[in-house]
Amino acid sequence: MKIDWTNLAPQYYKTDLRYQAWHKGERWSEGELTEKDTVELSESACVLQYAQTVFEGMKAFRQKSGAVVLFRPELNAERFEKSCLRVCIPPVSQTQFLDAVKKTVVANKHFIPPYGVDASLYIRPFAIGYSPILLCAPAKEYMFRVFTLPFPAVVKNGLRLAVSSFDRAAPRGTGDVKAGLNYAMSFHPLKEAREAGFDYPLHLDPAGQRYIEETNISNILFVTRDKKIVTPKSNSILPSITRKSIIEVARSYLGIECEERKIDISEIADFAECAVCGTAAAITAVASITYNGTEMKFENAGIAMELRQIYKKIQLGEINAPEGWLHEVSL
Repeated sequence: MKIDWTNLAPQYYKTDLRYQAWHKGERWSEGELTEKDTVELSESACVLQYAQTVFEGMKAFRQKSGAVVLFRPELNAERFEKSCLRVCIPPVSQTQFLDAVKKTVVANKHFIPPYGVDASLYIRPFAIGYSPILLCAPAKEYMFRVFTLPFPAVVKNGLRLAVSSFDRAAPRGTGDVKAGLNYAMSFHPLKEAREAGFDYPLHLDPAGQRYIEETNISNILFVTRDKKIVTPKSNSILPSITRKSIIEVARSYLGIECEERKIDISEIADFAECAVCGTAAAITAVASITYNGTEMKFENAGIAMELRQIYKKIQLGEINAPEGWLHEVSL
């Protein structure tokens, strides 16, 4: 397949091979690469009836030197293991997870965008409850799969957020793991926000509808007028690898003070900048947040954009990365 790298769309592309392993007894199989890009399921498969599925999102980058690297994949492996345990899927070991990711990247090396193109190879590992079941209980058989596709950088600075009346996750629910059910529950708030002319919904804490948590798909951060980064603290927020890395970049490369704490919705007007961060968009500036009909705008996005540039240069090998952040893949 000939790819127009400069006009990639943010959509599914079928690549050559994907990794697949099964858990039908006491342990996961060794796994294998397959050309088949479809999955055949019973109509009563646990994933269809009770949403027993977890996933990860990560990227491989072609660097200036020509090397292909994964960005902090051990953190994805760790989070995937935690997600599996939370929804009673037998955990995929971090060793097998990383091996599966690397094998899938190598098998699809022709789909890795060249250096200089604002795109990467997106990697989607996931696990599902495969066997049929009718009673509300975990499946007895499971599938672990990894597929890849070329994906453009998603950049749309100036996002408009609106505080949603819907909760994203309960305080002791599944908000801190990457379970598919969390995202299905976000579809309606997203639809409502888009119909009202906004880009994404912003969720507050479900207990009191007072403290900022995250959008439907991204963590959020703020910059004070004295240039300190503040991020929300909550047990029901997904522990974003991008947010964690951005904070470390801010401290180490720019010497910026960072604080994680509860952020009251009434504080919005006091911040100079706001941005969302996640695998797809890295870090993207927010122009405004609307709450109870009042739109509160942010003055600029200087620090957010500076962080984005440093983050990107680290991934592309244009500046030195912190030790252990980049894992080179031997093609």
